[in-house]
Amino acid sequence: MKASKRAVDLILVAVLSPILVIPFSILLVVMLVREGLPLFYVAERMRGVGQPFDLWKLRTMTVTSREQGVSGGDKTGRITPLGAFIRRARMDEVPQLWNVLKGDMSLVGPRPPLREYVERFPNLYAQVLKSPTGITGLASLRYHATEERLLAACTTAAETDRVYAQICVPAKARLDMIYQRNWSVCLDLLMIWHTGTGILIKRFFKGRWA
Repeated sequence: MKASKRAVDLILVAVLSPILVIPFSILLVVMLVREGLPLFYVAERMRGVGQPFDLWKLRTMTVTSREQGVSGGDKTGRITPLGAFIRRARMDEVPQLWNVLKGDMSLVGPRPPLREYVERFPNLYAQVLKSPTGITGLASLRYHATEERLLAACTTAAETDRVYAQICVPAKARLDMIYQRNWSVCLDLLMIWHTGTGILIKRFFKGRWA
């Protein structure tokens, strides 16, 4: 990871952490009262070919002993009411600031993939993961809504896997490579700004002109 990118990550984590600590703590208490433990979901993701790490998120689904694959329509029934709100507000991603602090991720970059897709598409991910993985990124900003719509229409795990592997993986990889070729500190700051303002706008206008 470039020193300038790492410096921006550490500065912004230091700025964001005190701002988020109170609302995030309140959210944890609400989760504990309404849904119980566990509060966090920890899962393996890849930051490079052959480089796994533990990704931290807030739990938004009911617990199951077998958790595999990306989330699609076949898993919609497991999303709790509070979990749906947490996802819309993107608060489930806040624990990943810990991953950023540890150096597992950056604030901006390609979303860290599951091992199974890295092993199925090693040449593709060898290129994509030359960039540090991130909490947000060009693919997240430009393709997240499309991916969510495509996967929500899937009714089985096999269909979710097929749509994700054949459509979403290459589409996101193209955007991640555009980001990689055009990376700059200013671009990272711009995408962080768009991520934050986009979430606020979505929450403010939700339901007003539906």
